[in-house]
Amino acid sequence: MKYILLMSSTQSGVSGYHKWPQADRDAHMQVLGAIAKDLVDSGEFVATQGLVEPRQAKLVRGEKNGLPATDGVFPEAKEFLLGYWIVDVATAERAYAIAGRISAAPGPGGVPTNMPIEVRQFAERAGQ
Repeated sequence: MKYILLMSSTQSGVSGYHKWPQADRDAHMQVLGAIAKDLVDSGEFVATQGLVEPRQAKLVRGEKNGLPATDGVFPEAKEFLLGYWIVDVATAERAYAIAGRISAAPGPGGVPTNMPIEVRQFAERAGQ
């Protein structure tokens, strides 16, 4: 079963991350890299990708004069999608365990970030 693990944060969370000491950012990314390697080794890894800063996002709705209608991100948005992991696992519990490891990646001073990770199973189509 495929699951997407969605990492979200607030603008202040994104700004705070950029204030972390470089050593803490490196440690955080090293742990996430180790998780990815473990998932590759177990055959559960499908994909992971971080996203650019929220201020670079565009909201698209339909078309206007034959072109997509776009707006910048609205300031009232409280949370932003930062990135995702896609895993192919046997059970929902395994997806939750992986999300827990990602959430526990260290922040400043090695303290777990406890970033909320939304876990959602991919919908299956008839015949899959």
